[in-house]
Amino acid sequence: MSQIVPDTILGIFLIFCRIGGCMLIAPALSSNRIPVHVRLFLALTVSLALSPVLLDKIASGISERPPAVLMTWIASETLVGLLFGLLGRVYFLALQTMLTAVAMAIGYGGMPGTPIDEAEPLPAISSLIMMVATALIFLSDLHWELFRGLIASYSRIPVGQGLGWQSSLVELVDQVGDAFVLALRISSPFLLYSVVVNLAAGLANKLTPQIPVFFIVTPFVMAGGLFVMYFAAQDYVLLFMDAYVSWLRN
Repeated sequence: MSQIVPDTILGIFLIFCRIGGCMLIAPALSSNRIPVHVRLFLALTVSLALSPVLLDKIASGISERPPAVLMTWIASETLVGLLFGLLGRVYFLALQTMLTAVAMAIGYGGMPGTPIDEAEPLPAISSLIMMVATALIFLSDLHWELFRGLIASYSRIPVGQGLGWQSSLVELVDQVGDAFVLALRISSPFLLYSVVVNLAAGLANKLTPQIPVFFIVTPFVMAGGLFVMYFAAQDYVLLFMDAYVSWLRN
């Protein structure tokens, strides 16, 4: 028992490093709206719940390893978890960036909203869409898919193998590209609407310079942006969730 207990404790701690690192920056679970001690307790709870499944995938005799090797394993497991969490968070960061551009394009950029994941508030329309995307993660049980992916990660990246820097950077760059393409597809109706409306307003201003066209058109531009969001809401939310689910399952 003197050999089993240290191995079990160290194995659970290594599991906590990967799962805790992922939950540290994973979307929804790492929100600043959740107190730090609650997030820490949640990561510890998930690690203890998954330890019966994952302990068999960790090499035995951990306590007999030199301290330098154990420190290397702890650092590598934390980096693996951070990478998985960052790959998921990239989707939300790209969507947040494009939604800020959308809010500015349709005239809502100067209206501060409530911060959802970040500490700083976003425009109101961006906060609304980000809140919907965050809520759908839990309504669709996608947080369980994240834990399933973490369990499957031990088959692809065993404990102690370390993080392949080249493959990780390639994966991260590809993920950033896919996330921004997805965010651009979601925001394209708003950007196209803004370009067309502002072009028409600019032409009208050139034809009638005596009338302050932009001051008159601004309320209609904002109302039109709300109509675009109303008619396209279901499509862009489903598009985002399909892409996020596809990443989780792959």
